[in-house]
Amino acid sequence: MARILITSGPTRQYLDPVRYLTNGSSGRMGKALAEAALRLGHEVVIISGPVVVDYPAEAEVAPIISTEELLAEAQRLFPACDGVIAAAAPCDYRPHRVESQKIAKTGEPITLHLIETPDVIATLGRTRRADQWMVGFALETEDQRFRALTKLERKSCDFMVLNGPEAMDAAENAVEIIAPSGNVVEAFQGSKSEVATGILRLIQERLVDR
Repeated sequence: MARILITSGPTRQYLDPVRYLTNGSSGRMGKALAEAALRLGHEVVIISGPVVVDYPAEAEVAPIISTEELLAEAQRLFPACDGVIAAAAPCDYRPHRVESQKIAKTGEPITLHLIETPDVIATLGRTRRADQWMVGFALETEDQRFRALTKLERKSCDFMVLNGPEAMDAAENAVEIIAPSGNVVEAFQGSKSEVATGILRLIQERLVDR
């Protein structure tokens, strides 16, 4: 059986001590993936941003807040894993400057200067071993398959799971699994548990048992 790293939930990039940038990721997909992997007998390690879901007790969980912390934990844990399923939704941008005190209202507009955060999976892809596999998630609103394939190539993934914004904080999901050829090799729709079961079946057949 495999030791699988799963990233899950959102990250937060603070503007000041109380305000932050984030997104609507709930961690439900990551939880469902962990449960499906455990049912197949795999070991599961989860890196999770702030969520309200409860992960399986059998999984090892490493909590993080920011995208930078997600990257650091992934770099620490991935070398001891056979593969990664990157279901987290990390913030792509952070403020150039984090204020040390709460930003007070002045009655005037303020301008935020944002810079990109590290690409966690692309960074892992540059150093992964030949015997490791990587499955990414792409949430897209337009040119979905093209953008998902572009991400697959840039991040050196074996498969990319494509879904839309309706997946955010929802009980159900609809996904397409895209291969490096650009072909859709599987499509799943239903509860996140059902979708996760399908994804893990594909991973088992195409990556773990290869």
